[in-house]
Amino acid sequence: MPEAFIPIARPLMGEPEADAARRPILSGWVTQGPEVAGFEREFAVCVGAPYACAVSNCTTALHLALLVAGVRPGDEVITVSHSYIATANSILYCGAIPVFVDIAPGTFNIDPQLAAAAITPRTRAILCVHQIGMPCDLAALVPVARAAGLALIEDAACAIGSEILWNGEWERIGKPHGDAACFSFHPRKLISTGDGGMIVTANADWDRQYRLLRQHAMSVPDTVRHGSQAVIFESYPTLGFNYRMTDIQAAVGREQLKRLPEIFERRRHLAAHYRQLLAGVPSIALPLEPSWARSNWQSFAVTLPAGCDQQRVAQFMLDRGIATRRGIMCAHREPAYRIEPWRCGSAPSSCNRPDKSCVHLKRSEEAQDRSLLLPLFHQLTGEEQDRVVQTLRDALAGAFE
Repeated sequence: MPEAFIPIARPLMGEPEADAARRPILSGWVTQGPEVAGFEREFAVCVGAPYACAVSNCTTALHLALLVAGVRPGDEVITVSHSYIATANSILYCGAIPVFVDIAPGTFNIDPQLAAAAITPRTRAILCVHQIGMPCDLAALVPVARAAGLALIEDAACAIGSEILWNGEWERIGKPHGDAACFSFHPRKLISTGDGGMIVTANADWDRQYRLLRQHAMSVPDTVRHGSQAVIFESYPTLGFNYRMTDIQAAVGREQLKRLPEIFERRRHLAAHYRQLLAGVPSIALPLEPSWARSNWQSFAVTLPAGCDQQRVAQFMLDRGIATRRGIMCAHREPAYRIEPWRCGSAPSSCNRPDKSCVHLKRSEEAQDRSLLLPLFHQLTGEEQDRVVQTLRDALAGAFE
């Protein structure tokens, strides 16, 4: 009898989420309403932020965060190419120019020194990414942004629950260290609403603008209009967007938040077990967790040895019922970025080349080409991890033939 398939990820949902979804369905109010407001309050408390604004997904969260931070056409935003393409795309949505800098070794996160060196008079913001749940070096990035008068926006899509040591205290990503942080509730994340996003900030005016822009810039929210005993005619003072979360999603999200502590601890346990199992595989490199960081281990990425055929290893494992994923993509290598404006932060002009490579982004390219994401989700068993690691060993044995 064939062994059960092990997926790369699996959301943790059950009867509590199903019951929660019934509330808005039976209430008749299924779009942005009281459940969204409740989810926002509870999420803000969860991460330690004064304000939280729910939106349709993390890409729209990033777009609004950059717009409200003042990013306009022709501005530059320093970020990494080594991230899901939505990070760079959100900059282009503003008409701005992504300025790509390389990642630091080991953590897959932006190198603060390279970010500082890439600042020009056209720079408006730094968009850092807490890649696959590993916190960025905010202690280094915040002073860089403050000294240059730049907004620091955190792409925290993968980082719900992750923590950093800040002034001697462990604090969750999302507690304001930069200017705004954006989260995702896609099914690959620790908690999910099917899809959805959240923007958190300590800036009351920015939060007001997020709420205005997410609903077509409607001057009076429909929750207020429908609850009024007087007729209210709304207006639309500026260009807005339809970036709302539904109450059905938010009701599910409120139940998912209750699971977060358990999910966080379980994934850290699973990551520790992977480390123990993989310690005896000297040909691969394990992810680095700095002493000041506690990752939520949204993904567990191993770095394959030089010369190893990444696709061959992944196919070998898939043929034996184990899903993996290649290393995180690099936006500058994608066809869309051959024609779109971007600039390398270490060069005076664009490094865009026909061979889809950039001499100044070698660590990013190597991370994409040599790292492999292993299955990691709450329900994963120790026995399944044993099988994953043994299959990886077998795959590596034939990856150079």
